[in-house]
Amino acid sequence: MDTGLTFHYDRTGDILYINKCEPYLGQESELLEDEIVVRLNPKTNAVENLEILFFSKRMEQTSDWKIPVLAELRLAA
Repeated sequence: MDTGLTFHYDRTGDILYINKCEPYLGQESELLEDEIVVRLNPKTNAVENLEILFFSKRMEQTSDWKIPVLAELRLAA
């Protein structure tokens, strides 16, 4: 079943979490360019979570920036 995205900002760590599901033991993790951590499903290699480090600093520099991940967005049923 498809789920929506949840967003959580950790002010102390200055990290924006974007989650399609709760993180779990066994997920693969990769550090992408520009200090973005991606968590992948170990079986399908699908992106399940993103951690955008130094989020407030990014927003101070510019309000327009890209995440190096392709996304297909559609309305939830």
